[in-house]
Amino acid sequence: MSHMTYPEAAIIGLIQGVTELFPVSSLGHSVLIPALVGGSWAKDLDAASPSSPYLAFVVGLHVATAIGLLIYFWRDWLRLIGAFFTSIVHRQARTTDERLIWMIIFATIPVGLVGLAADHETRILFAKPVLAGVFLIVNGAILFSGERFRPQKSRDADRQLEEQPADGPPAQSGDLRAGSAVRTAPAVRAAPAHASGQRALRQQEVSGAIRADRRLAAMTYPQAIAIGTVQILALLAGISRDGVAMVAGLYRGLGREDAARFAFLLATPVILAAGLLELPKLTGHLGNGIHGQILVGSVLSGLGAYVSVRFLTRYFQTRSLTPFAIYCVIFGLFSVIYLSVR
Repeated sequence: MSHMTYPEAAIIGLIQGVTELFPVSSLGHSVLIPALVGGSWAKDLDAASPSSPYLAFVVGLHVATAIGLLIYFWRDWLRLIGAFFTSIVHRQARTTDERLIWMIIFATIPVGLVGLAADHETRILFAKPVLAGVFLIVNGAILFSGERFRPQKSRDADRQLEEQPADGPPAQSGDLRAGSAVRTAPAVRAAPAHASGQRALRQQEVSGAIRADRRLAAMTYPQAIAIGTVQILALLAGISRDGVAMVAGLYRGLGREDAARFAFLLATPVILAAGLLELPKLTGHLGNGIHGQILVGSVLSGLGAYVSVRFLTRYFQTRSLTPFAIYCVIFGLFSVIYLSVR
């Protein structure tokens, strides 16, 4: 069985955690980087080999990535989980949080079913370095198209948020009338460095998240399901789960900030479930001799995910997917050419 060193596990773990949230495909990078480095890396970290623990290791890192997301969004998930049980008691989704949690559940079902049926086999089939490079180029084209051809409703959503004053009364997660999207200001982008300033900033971020959830909950259930379904494309190494979900959100009329938030909320249960499904393999014969490496990679993956989502939630308040599209096309094209001619 192939060996995995601590440096390999640490670097791949960090890359997995960072690129899982960036719209550049974590699996694509996990397949391409060992092949580009070559030597023992290409031998030890072969995702296309059924006898290698590498693919199970990469997918298993999703547990740590999901934990990083849960730590960042813990207040949101407490609200949403509470709303789930409240909606069960009342047998209807009456509030913003109740409606949003059911949107997340319904939007997760398609990718969950496909993942259970063909996740591991599909990943092995398409986890070839050259194919990953090709799909990375395709991912770049999807991101560019999402920005270039997004509807006017999405552009107007961004414009309305930018024109709103940055301060205002705290938002409340109350009743939502169907179709009544509330356009209110996002969280303040800067605050004093002292403790009271940091508390005020956090309160403003929480208030901004609640406002964003009110806008998201104004979607229809079919719209939410359509956004969640496109995550199936991420089974192809090189296609980003968050990237395609964001593009689908833009086409459904969401602004960039809201599309990113919905993509991150959708990603959490999906990647957590995918990682948990792989854990038994890593505790069995595939994980023999690499438990320490798995721990190191997991810690760095979780840290990378937390830092990434913290950065990206602010980034998409004012910036676009275009830089990521350019990166994917350049890196994918370079990888295909290099791996084909060397």
